[in-house]
Amino acid sequence: MRRILVAGNWKLNGSLQSVRQLVADIKAGLGDLKADVAVCPPYVYIPEVAQLLKGSSLGYGAQDVSDQTAGAFTGEVSAPMLNDFGCKYAIVGHSERRSLYGEGDDFTARKFAATRKAGLIPILCVGELLEEREQGITEQVVSRQLDAVIQLEGVAALADAVIAYEPVWAIGTGKTASPQQAQDVHAFIRGKIAALDAAVAEKVQILYGGSVKGSNAAELFAMADIDGGLIGGASLAAEEFLTICRAG
Repeated sequence: MRRILVAGNWKLNGSLQSVRQLVADIKAGLGDLKADVAVCPPYVYIPEVAQLLKGSSLGYGAQDVSDQTAGAFTGEVSAPMLNDFGCKYAIVGHSERRSLYGEGDDFTARKFAATRKAGLIPILCVGELLEEREQGITEQVVSRQLDAVIQLEGVAALADAVIAYEPVWAIGTGKTASPQQAQDVHAFIRGKIAALDAAVAEKVQILYGGSVKGSNAAELFAMADIDGGLIGGASLAAEEFLTICRAG
């Protein structure tokens, strides 16, 4: 039985004061949650979050990672560096990295490989734009994004990863795919993996990442192939985030 995972992506938000308060509020509300919970702060706050979470069950990770280990790559942060601060996860291929910074499938696959090599868990984001959904090519887009990783690392690598399906048109827009729309794509992803390795398909957690809120989380997480959520804006409000976590 796959556990529910709820991961908060704080994006480019926060201050030292607000991060301390948010972590304290989330920790205070964790209680006996059944779901696994993690947060992904901006790089500069990872050391602070690491200190605040010592002895806590709350996991943490980075919002991005370099495909390189070391060298003349100004501004980059490597997976081994993240390891030094106890990170468990690194998000790779988020739609904002793909659309705003032009990161392609092959580059994302290399980031995925670098993350795994360092012993971190990649949260691999896949998903379609609004025009791609309207063209009816959602499955082709998601398949292409997955294939880049599978061709580089092999399908077995997905057993050590988390996949997050993000319909790009439902991120930060207030729009949300219906639970059935989300389930359909999650089922496609799991089916694609199962055709290559049934055991990997059964194990891998597939999160939904499109405007999950406290009001829709339970219905989404009840779907057979939705194993939690990658949460954006709602992860910045402790009570809303905890409501989502309790839905698992």
